[in-house]
Amino acid sequence: MIEFRNVTKRFGGATALDWVSLNITGNGIYSLLGRNGAGKTTLLKLIAGYIHATEGEVIVDGKPVTPMNAPSCAQFIESNAAQFNMKVGRLLEAASDLQEGFDIAFAKRMLTRFQLNPHKRFNQLSFGMKTMVTTILSLSNNSKALLLDEPVLGFDAIMRSRFNALLYESYELHPRVIIVSTHLIDEIAKITQKLIIINDGRILLQADIDDIDEKAYSLTGPSTILAPALEGLNVIGREAIGGMLAAYIYDRRIKPPAGVMVDRLSLQDFFIKLVEGDEQHA
Repeated sequence: MIEFRNVTKRFGGATALDWVSLNITGNGIYSLLGRNGAGKTTLLKLIAGYIHATEGEVIVDGKPVTPMNAPSCAQFIESNAAQFNMKVGRLLEAASDLQEGFDIAFAKRMLTRFQLNPHKRFNQLSFGMKTMVTTILSLSNNSKALLLDEPVLGFDAIMRSRFNALLYESYELHPRVIIVSTHLIDEIAKITQKLIIINDGRILLQADIDDIDEKAYSLTGPSTILAPALEGLNVIGREAIGGMLAAYIYDRRIKPPAGVMVDRLSLQDFFIKLVEGDEQHA
């Protein structure tokens, strides 16, 4: 559905994306993870046709994408997206009138769930509530691809939890490609199905979350015992303290030697170790 063919994007002398190849073929909730400035927003804007590639080609739904040929099936939403300053309930009705397939019943249920007053004007809302209204509008639109750039910015912990439930419910009702760029890794891990990690404008990893759950783990034990057991494994990070060694693995599972402890690796720790390892070898 979405394909990047050797895409590079430069802004003046700065390279935001560097020779990126990416293929998203199936529906799912994709988490797009990366440090600040890694290229996440640039990647999403290229998909939506907001900007053009310096080199290479972006394909969405079988058609090349440019600002002159933006895909109608892909919707890009920023957390600070502006809306017309009308009453929230009227905003929903206007979206339903303008967008074929807009799920007005879902949108109204979400207004009630999040205690949003449909009679308040958009500009009377707090930043977080504005973001939630924008999110409801976008999730009620059943476009083939939904691109959310830091959608929980300005939300407290309770609102973020509710947002994740909202996102998952929307996907269950209308399966499609949903790409969520976020820094709150362990929170999105509860609902994400697929993962894309980007660093310094390059794709480090594209994988199913189940694959990461199976292959990402840590081993801790005496260096003299553990080091030989790591031979042939993809070690994405190491920490040595005295005679002890902690190794972070993304590979097949092994039976640890006696005296070595094995533990799961959270998605956040996996991301950190993978990115740190990439930067150390850059």
